[in-house]
Amino acid sequence: MAKDTSSMIVTDDTFSSIVAGVEEGRVAYDNIRKVTLLLISTGLSEVILFILALLVGLPIPLLAVQLLWLNLVTNGIQGVALAFEAGEPGVMYRKPREPEEGIFNNLMIKETLVSGATIGLIAFAVWMWLLGEGYEENWARNLLLLLMVLFENFHVFNCRSEYRSAFRVPIRNNYFLVIGVVMMQALHILAMQVPFMQGLLSISPVTFQSWFSFFVIAATIIVVMEIFKKIRAARDKDIVT
Repeated sequence: MAKDTSSMIVTDDTFSSIVAGVEEGRVAYDNIRKVTLLLISTGLSEVILFILALLVGLPIPLLAVQLLWLNLVTNGIQGVALAFEAGEPGVMYRKPREPEEGIFNNLMIKETLVSGATIGLIAFAVWMWLLGEGYEENWARNLLLLLMVLFENFHVFNCRSEYRSAFRVPIRNNYFLVIGVVMMQALHILAMQVPFMQGLLSISPVTFQSWFSFFVIAATIIVVMEIFKKIRAARDKDIVT
């Protein structure tokens, strides 16, 4: 009868198992939030990019097949790998969340809006600049797709922690994620060289100078989210980083 009505059952007569169970639960919940943040924020950035382009009368930034490819090489392995992120220090020192609080709490909403808007607005500015400079549409889309792949693969590392700097989360915590990002980025670069993929995705190789320029632009998402985390940590002294 007691087992049927209880919320938690300790099977080994060791109360420390309760602490371990709570910790595992918090880590799992954190990882669900990380995957959610990645998927929703990158999706929001794409929506912002398209809406702004349509509002000002510009051609659509990416073709349907390019958008599908973008999601494949930035949200596939990466989203799965984030679910296996190791637990963060201080996870047991945080205040318990309210039972009725959903994943989309105040922090998640802010993180999603800041990161999604940053990627979307910068990508739109680049799209507008490329067309304004007289780049042919297909070539401009080729460059924009490369930028978006870089942007979203950089953002994966922001999502590894909602509290800590991306530079303070050890690579050893999730080798699968790091390898996955490198592999997917390499896959896109390879696709730009293969004739079949070039025709399928309407892409082509770019110069090293162009690639490096977009690499630097995409890295701004790291800078923005680092600033966001610093400001939030300064305001909330209870955060354990």
